[in-house]
Amino acid sequence: MPIIINLDVMLAKRKMQSQELAEKIGITQANLSILKTGKAKALKLSTLEAICKALDCQPADLLEYIPEK
Repeated sequence: MPIIINLDVMLAKRKMQSQELAEKIGITQANLSILKTGKAKALKLSTLEAICKALDCQPADLLEYIPEK
């Protein structure tokens, strides 16, 4: 998939564990794991907003487009 979610990078920069983020934004660790691994087919804007708020970042810090060859 050409959209990459750099959630692990932001978690490391903020020195936050996945479990803590999941609790802060109100989703399960399983759903957060799906996002982290890039297996998610969709991302609600409300979830993206909650992640950005919890990690004090912008959507562009989390999402990257890499065209397929």
